Amino acid sequence: MKLKRLVCLASVILLVFAGLTFAQKKPVKISFWHLDTQDDYKAEWQKMADEFMAKNPHVKIEITVLENEAFKQKIATVMQSGNPPDLFRSWGGGVMIEYAKAGLLKDITEHVVGTEWGKSIGAGAMAVYSYNGKYYGAPYDMGAVGIWYNKAMFKKLGLKPFKTWSELLAGVKKIKSAGIIPIALGEGDKWPGHFWWVYLAVRLGGKEAFEKAYSRKGSFADEPFVKAGEKLNELIALDPFQPGFLSASYNDEASLVGNRKAAMELMGQWAPYVQNANTPDGKGLGEDLGFFPFPMVEGGKGKPTDVMGGGNGYIVGKNAPPEAVDFLKFIVSYENNSRLASQGRIIPVVKGAEKALKDENAKFIAQMVSKADYYQLYYDQFLPPAVGEAVKDATQMLFAKKATPKEAAEMIEKAMKEATK
Repeated sequence: MKLKRLVCLASVILLVFAGLTFAQKKPVKISFWHLDTQDDYKAEWQKMADEFMAKNPHVKIEITVLENEAFKQKIATVMQSGNPPDLFRSWGGGVMIEYAKAGLLKDITEHVVGTEWGKSIGAGAMAVYSYNGKYYGAPYDMGAVGIWYNKAMFKKLGLKPFKTWSELLAGVKKIKSAGIIPIALGEGDKWPGHFWWVYLAVRLGGKEAFEKAYSRKGSFADEPFVKAGEKLNELIALDPFQPGFLSASYNDEASLVGNRKAAMELMGQWAPYVQNANTPDGKGLGEDLGFFPFPMVEGGKGKPTDVMGGGNGYIVGKNAPPEAVDFLKFIVSYENNSRLASQGRIIPVVKGAEKALKDENAKFIAQMVSKADYYQLYYDQFLPPAVGEAVKDATQMLFAKKATPKEAAEMIEKAMKEATK
């Protein structure tokens, strides 16, 4: 009898150990790419990765951090090789769509449609990461581009936020006459300057002009886009930027505003954080930092509620393991979205996480986005990659006075024709 019991006990023990062995998950590696090069922001992503790995011991997350332009170049290279990272930064729109068309992304629709996670994210924000009814990633941040300014400087000069383009030009003259750099610009990176031309096009042509040009019922050489260059030239003629702005980086731009050497910059919702990161005490302008929408252009067809902007998110590479999608869900969770929002890094997309916003500027931007009649994703991300690059190149040539407004618009139209043959 004892022998039978011992045999049974031994059998149970063997089965338990066999079950444990069977239950052990195979080691999984996730390649995770982002472009937040500032030390404290890098630490946040590392913290999230560490927390996820602690909950999933079989997972190893390998992080690659690249500066914005270097990231775009490296991504283009690995995409051409057909070997995308498992989870990587994306602004959605045209570039993502090109990857989806090429079969380089994983369809995660089953994790979005009809799920609690999918329902927790604003539909408008999620739409930026979809194509033909399928989802390939998710945002964690969605905001707007506008003018960030030094309230103390404006008050000293008797200036108020500019509501029209004419007011902005007059204000630039007044700021410059006081010996202050009116506008900081890191045009060496190209993308910061393209915001100026794009927003002018939004104000001049509205949704209709862009949709006609994009659908090929119109052209990017049509009047609103040429006029955008003409209006930009009005600003350029005032020499409002810092010396060397054509070779300056975005961090240089943020540093000038954060260290009270320039009055304004046109930038997205992340501006306060980057300004703070580029000041010695890490505090930037503090209460002196203000924000206002891009001015209306007299005679333009755009509406005050038209917004140009975008956010940040991650898309999933075609060969990614299921755990990469789980990590994406972890990033875009109420807890982590709230945490980044409370730190002033993002405008959250998870419902309820906006309660964590403490900054009045961030709250204002969140309202702008929610009230937008027409929300235009950055051209360099919405349009096909080659066209987005053409927009940045053409705009840089305007800033360098090497192209006329008509020539710049025609450069963009030519690229669009090539991309849509």
